[in-house]
Amino acid sequence: MVANHKGEIPFIVLIIPFLLGITLGLSFSSATYFIWILALLLLLSSIFIILNFNYARFGLYKVRWIGGTLITTILFLIGWASVIKYNELNNAQHFSNTPAQYLIVKINNEPNLKNGLVRFTSTVEQKVINSKRVNTTGTLLIAIKDTTANKLYYGDELLIPAKYSTIDPPFNPAEFNYKKYLANQNIYHQAFLYPKQYAVLNNNAGNPIIAYSLRLRQRLVEKFKLNMHDTSAIAVASTLILGYKVDLSNEVLQAYSKTGTIHILSVSGGHVAIIYLLLNLVFGFLVRYKYGKVFKALLIITLIWYYSMLTGFSPAVCRAAVMISLIIIGRAYSRYINTLNILAISAFFLLLYNPLFITDVGFQLSYLAVAGLIIFQPLVYKWLTFKNKWADKLWTACSVSIAAQVITFPLSAFYFHQFPVYFLVSNLFIIIPAEIILCAGMIYLVLPQMPIVSVSLGWVLEKSIVIMNKVLVIIEHVPFASISKIWLTTFEYLLAYLIIICLFYFLFDRKKWLLQVGLITMLILTISINFKRISAVQADSITFLNVKKHQGIIFKQGDKAIVLSDLNVADKNYQYSIQPYLDSCKIADTSIYNSRQNINSTFLVKNNNLIQFQNKKVLLFDKQLQNKNLSHKLKVDYLYITGNPHTSIAQLDKNYQYASLVIDGSNMDKYIVDWEKQAKTLRINYKIIKRNNSLVVLSN
Repeated sequence: MVANHKGEIPFIVLIIPFLLGITLGLSFSSATYFIWILALLLLLSSIFIILNFNYARFGLYKVRWIGGTLITTILFLIGWASVIKYNELNNAQHFSNTPAQYLIVKINNEPNLKNGLVRFTSTVEQKVINSKRVNTTGTLLIAIKDTTANKLYYGDELLIPAKYSTIDPPFNPAEFNYKKYLANQNIYHQAFLYPKQYAVLNNNAGNPIIAYSLRLRQRLVEKFKLNMHDTSAIAVASTLILGYKVDLSNEVLQAYSKTGTIHILSVSGGHVAIIYLLLNLVFGFLVRYKYGKVFKALLIITLIWYYSMLTGFSPAVCRAAVMISLIIIGRAYSRYINTLNILAISAFFLLLYNPLFITDVGFQLSYLAVAGLIIFQPLVYKWLTFKNKWADKLWTACSVSIAAQVITFPLSAFYFHQFPVYFLVSNLFIIIPAEIILCAGMIYLVLPQMPIVSVSLGWVLEKSIVIMNKVLVIIEHVPFASISKIWLTTFEYLLAYLIIICLFYFLFDRKKWLLQVGLITMLILTISINFKRISAVQADSITFLNVKKHQGIIFKQGDKAIVLSDLNVADKNYQYSIQPYLDSCKIADTSIYNSRQNINSTFLVKNNNLIQFQNKKVLLFDKQLQNKNLSHKLKVDYLYITGNPHTSIAQLDKNYQYASLVIDGSNMDKYIVDWEKQAKTLRINYKIIKRNNSLVVLSN
């Protein structure tokens, strides 16, 4: 059982209204709400205190619901207020509120060099207005295209021009919402700098503890390289043990993701638990001495938090560190503490510190996985009974994997749109290698460099990772290794969770109504998914995409699509802006062509620059057509200007009759501005794709 009574898990009961308040605050985070929430919070808190001091006088034992209602409402308002207060845009001193010439920023995370760009987030401390410094606040994302910028480090103070922009929203259907992702980290603006556009004012001005941890982690990563040679093995060791993910390749990430073992690359509760067991074993002798149990507890807690510091105090590690710390304290004083209640306590204090943690995918999956292990694993374990000790241990490991996968499936499908079919096999396989890697890696890092010992540990570490990677790649390429293109709405993944809760609660309590509710919910979910799929297949459309400086048009008929673009399928712009839309539309057959190729398919014909798609005609107007004059007007539905042709709208009107003018992102800004002015003057229906949402046109 989770608990014998609700008094055993008070924080589970109390955290629910707090979470609901945070959720509401994410949608309504304007500063105008804060004063009213604060006033109501003070009023209700005063009433609650007065009633508690006069409990017997007013006979409140007869109406206990009053106290419960008050504390629930107070916690709800605290959650809502915490989001508003934490939102940087609600601060009157935010750097974006008034213009300035320069900004003085401090790097607040580890700079990352990738694709020739050094990226980091920074705290804006001051702005320079007419040679005067004014204190300010806010977080700014900075990217620098400069080879010397890789010398920048956490805590460095820079002087930069006050030229920044807001983060762009997603322009294409199903595209990753990077703007929302950064907003959930309190980042709303970005700056792009070139050489000589910044100056270093000061070094090492950051938090000394964080600076120490980052430099120590860098030294430890370099230590891996002394006795390991395989770059992918070094990257996995750095990620798995230290949480350093910079060097991890996309191929390795894909292998772990498709096999359902991506959690092993996220330093979290499992890693902290193994470290706790090792420390508990090493310092077990201390319990023989007076006060040894307390000293052992303090020593282990200190070392666990030291490890948390090395990983950058990630939410998952902090959650695990808080949980294990409370468990250790409870055991040191021979007190029983419900594990689920400890989970709620850690979540409450972390969210009180930063309510935006709730939007972090790792935070959500981590808490769900642990909750699943606490609640569902005992139920799954009871499904089968084995007398053989080793068979029982194997089934225990299986029940752990099943419980964690079931509880996290709806959320992981919602975010990552796939399900690893062979998750049980891959998770069972990595148990031993992961423990060997973590133990060997920690010993290797703790010990000083010793010729034979260090080389041996490095060899064990490298070979274990190489074998683990190779087996996971094999599992990844087994037929039907993963189910992809799973696109759930928020309503659908909530229905999925309701089904899971009803099913497991039924297995525990055997109440008929739970099974009935679960089956009805499953029916609703099936209808929703099938209706969405049928609608997608029946809708034929033309989509003019925003793919930055490239061409991108999708002609969709049923579950087939033709992509007209100058990008190939391996290009990151294609994977970011085009592939998600194809997957969300359940496209099973995709053909990619460039604008120079002629096409003759069952539903689309392209001859030179003219495209016939069902009853719609699209003309690609580029430099090939810019000097051509037609004897009579060509009638088309969409005239698509691409590739910077030298023309005017008046010239186009002489040769073509069109319903809409579409201007893509491959055109230069000066041409786009000129064409837009002409189109407005001539009252022509137009759509500019560059830095704007894509255009989706239904053709049936």
